Amino acid sequence: MDTYYKPEDLPKFEEIGKEAPELAKKFFDYYGAVFTEGELTEREKALIGLAVAHTVQCPYCIDALTQTCLEKGSTPGEMTEAVHVVTAIRGGASLVHGVQMRNLIEKLSM
Repeated sequence: MDTYYKPEDLPKFEEIGKEAPELAKKFFDYYGAVFTEGELTEREKALIGLAVAHTVQCPYCIDALTQTCLEKGSTPGEMTEAVHVVTAIRGGASLVHGVQMRNLIEKLSM
C-alpha cells in the first residue's frame, strides 16, 4: 500500500534549503548543535528526541532517531520506555484539561 510518508524521502530533507539556503543552514547548524554532547550525552538527547518524535507523530523523525538511538548504544527496552514516558505525559496532559471542563460544567449548572 502506498502511503504519504516514504522512507526514501528522508535523505531529501536537505533539499528544503534550495529556495532559502541561508535559513536552511541556520536550522541545520542549530539542529546539529542541539544534538551534540553537552550536559546531556548524545545518547540521552537521541532518546529524548525519539520520545518527542512519537508525540508529534513524525514518521521521518521516528525513523531517523530510532537509527540514531541504536547507533548511540540505546537498547530497544530503553527506547520503548522513553516512548511510554512521553505517552504518559501526553495522556496526563489531556486528562488534566478535564478540570477545565468540570469547572465549566459546575459554572453552567448553577
